[in-house]
Amino acid sequence: MKPDVTLVLADLAGRLAMEIAPQVQPAYLAGSLALTAGVLGATAEEFDRAAAWRIEENAAIRGLFSQAVGLGLPADLAARLQRLAGTPETNFRVSALDVANAELRAALIELHAAVEVIAEPAAAALNEAIWKELALSTERRRLGSANF
Repeated sequence: MKPDVTLVLADLAGRLAMEIAPQVQPAYLAGSLALTAGVLGATAEEFDRAAAWRIEENAAIRGLFSQAVGLGLPADLAARLQRLAGTPETNFRVSALDVANAELRAALIELHAAVEVIAEPAAAALNEAIWKELALSTERRRLGSANF
């Protein structure tokens, strides 16, 4: 048997919320169990998509770095962006993807600050692309199962 983590977590969440929590007293403890069920449900959703959205986001940020070539950025920033743009994912564990994402997002902040002060159409277009990606990154993280 190979347990499906998403299904197991969803089942546990459902049992806690629908079967166990209504039977528990006092009401505070029942509410705590219901909240735990909600967190388990959100965890099930995130488990299923965790690597996918991180890989998608890391690739999108690397694409933005590629667009920055030739904008007259400071040499150290341009070199770092070029290095990061050409570094593909090699470890698909969520923890490793998070480390890469943190490094990419830190560099994206620097790039964003730099392009906001460059008075060129290419910089303005990249600035808009960065804002679009930031909005998309928020959507990637949105949980459909709960209002957290």
